[in-house]
Parts: sequence; C-alpha cells; structure tokens
Amino acid sequence: MAYVLFSAGSALFCALLLLVASPPTSHSDVRTDMEKLDALGRTIQEARLSDPELEGSLKCSLCEMGMEVVQGLFIQNKSQDEIATVVTKLCILFHVEDKTVCTYIVQLFKHEILTVIDKLALSPKEACGLIVHDCGSPYDPTSFWNITLPNTPKPPVTPPKPPKPGAPVSRVLFLSDVHVDLLYKPGANVDCGEPLCCRANSPAGKGGPKPAGKWGDYRYCDTPLWTLENLLQHLAQKQSQFDYAIWAGDIPAHDVWNQSRADQLHVLNTVSDMMLKYLKIPIFPALGNHESSPVDSFPPPFITGKDSISWLYDALAETWTHWTPVSTKRNIERGAFYSVLIRPGLRLISINTNYCNTNNWWLLLNTTDPAGQLQWLTQQLQQAEDKGEKVHIIGHIPPGTGSCLKAWSWNYYRIINRYESTVAAQFFGHTHKDHFELFYDMKNRTRPTNVAYIGPSVTTYQYLNPGYKVYEIDGNYTGSSMQVVNQQTYIMNLTDANLTDKPTWQLEYDTKEAYNMSSMTPADWDKFVQRLEKDDELFQMFYRYYYKSYPAEACDQKCRTALICDLKTARSDDPSMCTLTPEVTWRDLQNYRTANRLC
Repeated sequence: MAYVLFSAGSALFCALLLLVASPPTSHSDVRTDMEKLDALGRTIQEARLSDPELEGSLKCSLCEMGMEVVQGLFIQNKSQDEIATVVTKLCILFHVEDKTVCTYIVQLFKHEILTVIDKLALSPKEACGLIVHDCGSPYDPTSFWNITLPNTPKPPVTPPKPPKPGAPVSRVLFLSDVHVDLLYKPGANVDCGEPLCCRANSPAGKGGPKPAGKWGDYRYCDTPLWTLENLLQHLAQKQSQFDYAIWAGDIPAHDVWNQSRADQLHVLNTVSDMMLKYLKIPIFPALGNHESSPVDSFPPPFITGKDSISWLYDALAETWTHWTPVSTKRNIERGAFYSVLIRPGLRLISINTNYCNTNNWWLLLNTTDPAGQLQWLTQQLQQAEDKGEKVHIIGHIPPGTGSCLKAWSWNYYRIINRYESTVAAQFFGHTHKDHFELFYDMKNRTRPTNVAYIGPSVTTYQYLNPGYKVYEIDGNYTGSSMQVVNQQTYIMNLTDANLTDKPTWQLEYDTKEAYNMSSMTPADWDKFVQRLEKDDELFQMFYRYYYKSYPAEACDQKCRTALICDLKTARSDDPSMCTLTPEVTWRDLQNYRTANRLC
C-alpha cells in the first residue's frame, strides 16, 4: 500500500498497542496530554523539513506520549467505537491523513488490531520500538526460527551455461500490480490530498483542479478499467508468442481506507473475467497484499470464524482453477499457494508472500512458518530434485525487501541456497519498479547462485508509465537450464496516450541489447552490478528503466548506494552486501527505502 497509508495503519496500531502498555491516566490528564501531543505534532512537522534525525527522536516521544492519551480509555473498559473515536482524532491531529481517510481507516482496522492486541502483552518500549525506528526495545515478532531441510545432501553444483545459439526458447508474459480503479474518472482531480485521487468523489485538494487524463495519470491515481482492457486487447493480438503468463497479484486500487470484502471480490471477479475473455493461454496467479480487506490482512489458518481469510481463499480457489489443475484447490483454500507441473521437467510453484508481510498484523501472534508454507516448499523442491525437475517460483513481495519479515526471508534464502540447482528462476512484483535481487552462496557470500526477477506494474502509481514484461526462458529440450536467457519490458507512454487518445504499447528495452550482456546467468548479473558501481552512464540507463522511462528525480549517492545494495540483497534486514560509509549508513539506506515505498 502507499507508504502514507502504511503510516496511517501504523499510527492506528501504535495507538491501540499503547492502550495495554502503561499504568492508568486520569480523565483530567487526558486533555493535558492531548495539548502536549498537539504541540509535539507541530514540532514534528517542522522537523520533517529540517532535520530527519530530530524528526525520528520526536516521533519516538510522540509514540510514548500517545500512550498517556488513550490508556485511560482502555483501563475503563471503553468500547471499540469509543477507542476508535480517540484514535481518529489523533490521526487527524497529527495530519497522518485527512478527516475522511482517518475516519474510514480507523473503522476498517479497529477490529483486527484490537483482536490481535487482546492476545498480546507488550511493554511501552516494545510497542513504540515496533512502530518507530530506533525507539525503545521493539517487540520482535521475527524471533528467529528455522524450517527443517531434508537430510538429503546437496548435490554438487554445476554452474549454468548459456544455451547454444538457436536453442529453443519459451516466452513468458509477466503482469503484476494492475491496481484497477473501477471509480476512475477522467477530468477528476489528480492531487486531492488523499492517497488515491482521479475519482468522481475525490476532494478538490490544494492549488486548484488538476484534471486526470483519460488513460490514467502519473500522480496519485490507479489504472482505469479501460486501460487494462486496452492492454489485454493488445496482448490478445500477440498471445500466440507466449507459452503462458504469470500474474503476480495486487488487483484492487489503493483506496485502502474504504474497501470491503465485497469490494475486493467484485474487482477480483471483474479483472479475472476480463483476463479470461482476452487471454487464451495458461495463466498462473500469485496473491498480492492488496487483495484482502483490510489491506495486508491475511490471518494464518489457526485464525477461524469470522476473522478467517477463507472468504478470500475460497474465492481464489474457484477463480484460479480456471487455469490451474483441480488438484491445486486444497492448498489454495488453505494458504493461497500451489504447485503445478507446466510440462515434463518444469514445475511452477506459487507462494503466498503475505506470510512474510511486515504489515500483516496477524503475524504478531505467531510468525513461525505460517501455514507451514516454507516447509511445504522445501518438500516440493526435494521432490522436484529427486525427479530431475527444474522449478520456477512466483510470488508477490520480493524476499529481500523491507516488506518481508526477516526470519521468513532468511529461511527462504536458505532454501534457495540448498536447492540452487533446482530453482531455475524466481518472479515477483510489488515494488512497481523494474529490477531484480541476487542470491549468493551462504558459505562466503561471493558466488552468485540465483536471481529473483522483479517485474514492473501495470498501474502508474506513482510517477510511472504502465508496463509489462516478457521473459525468454531456455526452452524445452534435453539439458535445458530453464533459466531466463533474456527479457523485454514494454510500456505505454502515458503522456502521448492522453495527448493523442491513441494508447500504444511499445518496447522500452531489450535487456541483453541495452546492457550489452551476452547471457543472463546469476554470475552475469553479478558482473552487471559491478559495472553499475563504476559506470555512471550505465547506471543512469538502468535507473531510467527502473522507473519505466518516467523522468525521475536525479539519483544522488545515497539513492545509488541504496539501489545497488538492494540488487545484491535478497535477504531482508541484511546490510552485509552493502557498501556503507560514514556518509551513507545502513540507517540512511533504510530511510531511503521507506521514503520510496509505494506498496
């Protein structure tokens, strides 16, 4: 979700966590505390413009003082609605969002968060450390755990070789983060003061009306349904080129403060029906973090009753089995993951990365391998290894991003390390950008072993052209590596489309040609990153394609260091592969990532 709304959800969660964390405060103190918080909130607004370090310190104080405002309400056994009223006032007071968004987001999240809180006991320092960087002693839901790898020894590694010229090639279509807005309205205000605009009911905002284009807008707007349909019509005309498609999740729009379960199922069915209408090739989906209501809310299987996620997973099982075998239905209903044999020798495994999602509050109750998914993945990979199959893994949240919990991410990395000769490729979305993550041998972290390809979004949110990817895979023949051998990114130039009313999907770049790469093995990508560190012209080209040719702001040294660090880091919360200096610290890189988070 948009980072600004992540802040809203975090502010709500922080306030509610604090309800259980401190001794009582009298009614007479609450008004005084609110006045203190108001003053502190204004100071934070000023610090944000001047000193990020000071801003962080003030946020920590704000978090701790917020406890004093709401604690009395909880001690007095106030209702969820009464508590939500106070939290809504805090959200508005600190300008987390406007009144409408604050009101709806609190109502949407209050039951989930209070239910989680009811099962937890956190100290003030643990609560504030969870929400604010470098504040207190955070409660650590990621306390390390390990899945059990089979006793079968890892076979000797044979470095992959590029295919011979003229070898068969498979072509795979990649679509992700469509974020369709069924309420998009051309001419609506694009800068409305809310996290999502370009809608009939969008507020006027500041600076006068700024009308949205017909085919979309670069600013705070998602994908019009007719833009997605135009893309699918374009793809339908060339679908004979594709062997199958990967659909990596995030279907609904970013109006996360005003979504119901019915809304999510409606957009799921609308977009799925459109995919079925135009694409007659096999489609293999993965679950995004926006498909639930509230957003990022994916309870593990031990959460039952009205809070269960079965309302969504049952619907996915019905929809996804349009393309996947009926045998996948049980695992989809249980955890929204599955395994399918695409053809002899090649297996595709779709994983549910919401079980590593840092914004999935249900994981605070127990993060240890939710739904047993990683243990299941290990079993699937061992069976594939025994049969001599290669495996492609698809998912939504890339494992190396800050959006993935550390323990889950590091266990996943360990699995890929063990099965590097079986896992031929990985495909993720979520970031809306066009990039990748490298895996290295865990013994010395110098030998590259695998690549996670992160494909671009269809949505323009924010400041991006709509795009999709085509991966060329080493084809179906004896001895094929089944690895990615080339890739092309296609975009729609949104400015031209809105000016001419003639949207055109065109090749943005061919990877091997643009980057002068003879092949695309993990070792080749490692060499490419080394070139990025030294060759400014090459880096600027990569940076332009990273943003799908939208004219992004210049990338300073912190930006460049952070981006290169991300390319070499497929484990979350791991600075070991980053080039850090007194001028560019690990905290700087974390702050940069947070400021540029879109999802």
